[in-house]
Amino acid sequence: MSGENDSKNRLIDVVLDSDSFGRAAPDIEHERAVAVFDLIEENSFRPAGDDDGPYKLNLSLVEKRLVFNITRDDDSPVTTHVLSLTPFKRVIKDYFMICESYYEAIRTSSPAQIEAIDMGRRGLHNEGSQTLQDRLQGKIEVDFDTARRLFTLICVLHWRG
Repeated sequence: MSGENDSKNRLIDVVLDSDSFGRAAPDIEHERAVAVFDLIEENSFRPAGDDDGPYKLNLSLVEKRLVFNITRDDDSPVTTHVLSLTPFKRVIKDYFMICESYYEAIRTSSPAQIEAIDMGRRGLHNEGSQTLQDRLQGKIEVDFDTARRLFTLICVLHWRG
């Protein structure tokens, strides 16, 4: 995708449904805001079969499923996709565990140990991103970097602090 399609096949807004996710502690709210900002700042996003973006995304959680409600920039509806979070359960749990290890290592470990943990953390993040990209296949086209940013957002939405 290049040229005019780059400006069309992208997200211009991401809204987290407050009824689904509620308010969180200030540090978690900050992380959510950063994840949304990073996603909007740089992404490649196109619902399958649609070339009339840019798009807005409203994310909500319904019965342990992530609901992607996609509209155009004028709020006219495009499509809604429901994504089970079950396939992400293990990788999110493992990702949080290794993140805790990483933050602990920063305080007490050698640079080599920190780097090894960070490589594991990035590997798990890549695994979750690839799973997300696979689960969206045929529904929403995203490049790997956008899948990474979306996976980060999914993780932050699960973070309890």
